[in-house]
Amino acid sequence: MSQTQPASRPPFPRRRRAGLGFAVGLVALALAGCQSRGGPGDITGSIGRSQPAQPRTASDWQAERDSWARRYDANPKDRDAAFYYARALRASEQHAQALAVLQNAVLVHQDDRELLGAYGRSLADNGRLREADEVLSRAHSPERPDWRILSAQGTVADQLGEHDRAQQLYQTALKLVPNEPTVMSNLGLSLALSRNLPEAERVLREAAATPAADVRVRQNLVLVLGLQGRFGEAETLARQDQSPAEAAAAIAYLKRSVSQQNSWELLKGKARVQPAPKPPLARGPGTASAQDQG
Repeated sequence: MSQTQPASRPPFPRRRRAGLGFAVGLVALALAGCQSRGGPGDITGSIGRSQPAQPRTASDWQAERDSWARRYDANPKDRDAAFYYARALRASEQHAQALAVLQNAVLVHQDDRELLGAYGRSLADNGRLREADEVLSRAHSPERPDWRILSAQGTVADQLGEHDRAQQLYQTALKLVPNEPTVMSNLGLSLALSRNLPEAERVLREAAATPAADVRVRQNLVLVLGLQGRFGEAETLARQDQSPAEAAAAIAYLKRSVSQQNSWELLKGKARVQPAPKPPLARGPGTASAQDQG
């Protein structure tokens, strides 16, 4: 993590790009865990295909992008080239280019649900939420539900303000993968967006206690504690992933943010939830983001 950051940004670690940072202030903290739009990891479906290991650093992602770009340029109809090139583009926050690649790919490979899932997430990356919602609904079926797609559908529903529907989608995903921390984190933040803070805290504490939980889950819990005015607890938790000075500065920023009258509107209007699953922060993973994962 960079030692110097612009004064306007809270000093929370950034996912891969880190995949976590897409906004500032209160929203950035909520997002710190989430790349619902695209951490490298969240772009993958779970449709039984052997996949290369995800890169873990920014330089790794750049090398991945360049490698797949050459293969894609040689044959734009190459399914894997399109899929993994778009994944690397999303990890690099080149969302418009990723969308163009995936849009062409799904025209050629119309029955590929994994590509549809990636395309749906990419539409969400680009703010085309209603289209993303429709595409993601076609990326799996009731007979073969994909928990990652369900989680991604939930994050889109949350961005549309449809929190009850989002929470139903997360609960359905959790029936397939009980205690999956990325889904639980999304559910917790969705509950927070619904102003059900005690239940949001309960779910996020359970998520943070799972062995697979990463910094993004804890950051969402920090946010919920702060929204309840429990800044001391929030700072103690933040210190698990930051230096004392960084944690203190982040909590001071959070305190100023939640004191603003429009803080809830900021959260509801901007926050994205966490993708599945989970590139390590550098938030990953998904990415981001992917660990789309969402």
